[in-house]
Amino acid sequence: MSLNRNEKAAVVADVSAQAAKSQTLALAEYRGLTVEHLNKLRKDAREKGVYLHVLKNTLARRAVAGTPFEVAAETMSGPLIYGFSEDAVAAAKVISDFAKGNDKLIIKGGAYAGKVLNADGVKALASIPSREVLLAQIAGLLKSPVQRLAGVMAALAEQRGAGAAAAETAEAPAADAAAAEAPAA
Repeated sequence: MSLNRNEKAAVVADVSAQAAKSQTLALAEYRGLTVEHLNKLRKDAREKGVYLHVLKNTLARRAVAGTPFEVAAETMSGPLIYGFSEDAVAAAKVISDFAKGNDKLIIKGGAYAGKVLNADGVKALASIPSREVLLAQIAGLLKSPVQRLAGVMAALAEQRGAGAAAAETAEAPAADAAAAEAPAA
């Protein structure tokens, strides 16, 4: 079903708005995928905050004109599915993970930070941990020295407490012996 001029303008505007707030574009050829597989891919994309859309390449080129994704315009040929994401790795991760389980989805390329990515570049971008995982790793690294310091301080306090307890037990028999030797008044 072809689109009229107004519908095409609406699609271009929608994709342009999405591209303006995205960091990453991932392109994949979907030739041979069943509707069931495409629905699963779209569901995965929605869950991860990825805008996934099948577009005519001419409309996609118009939509990314003037954006950092314009550099990928030359790779836009054939039946492609376009994935845009605000998270730097989400679009690449969704498409790459789905391509691992389905050989009909072929990663063609993408764009990140104004640079064209080939298929290997998209896979490399997908292998980077997500923002949440990276933040958790940093928090763990920051927490580790504090934990170690607390452990050392606790060990010192325990060691001093054991030394003080030993001194008290050594003083207690001496005090008892001194009390026993003193004449009763």
